[in-house]
Amino acid sequence: MDDDAASSRAEPLAARALRLAAESFLAGSGPGGQNANKVATEVELRVNIYALRLSPPVFARLRALAGSKLAGNGDLIINSKAHRTQEANRTDARAKLTALLEEAQTEPKRRAKTRLNRVGKTERLKVKKVRGTVKANRGKPSSSDW
Repeated sequence: MDDDAASSRAEPLAARALRLAAESFLAGSGPGGQNANKVATEVELRVNIYALRLSPPVFARLRALAGSKLAGNGDLIINSKAHRTQEANRTDARAKLTALLEEAQTEPKRRAKTRLNRVGKTERLKVKKVRGTVKANRGKPSSSDW
């Protein structure tokens, strides 16, 4: 086993993703007035999810969570333009990436099947039968009912 693969497993996923992330700054819309027109404050963070070497279940959850943020080539694109400064937007984008990766790593709780005992089952079937007869008695009366 090579040293790079061993270190990538020991390193937390969020830290590895931030190390592999490429940042670019855009002159975006949002708060800032004339400052927004002059300064490139919007941050675009790009991480290739194939380079993260995720386990298949985490990879599937990340793809589902990312939705439209995931490009066809496997790049996860996260934008932040909520703040006036480049540094605040950079911090916000990194926090969004970390939160998304942490959510993908948490395994959803398995749903426990509800168990119905014999008495509950017979009660439910009785109520269904009563509702069925009520519904069956609705409608046009036939001539034999006169």
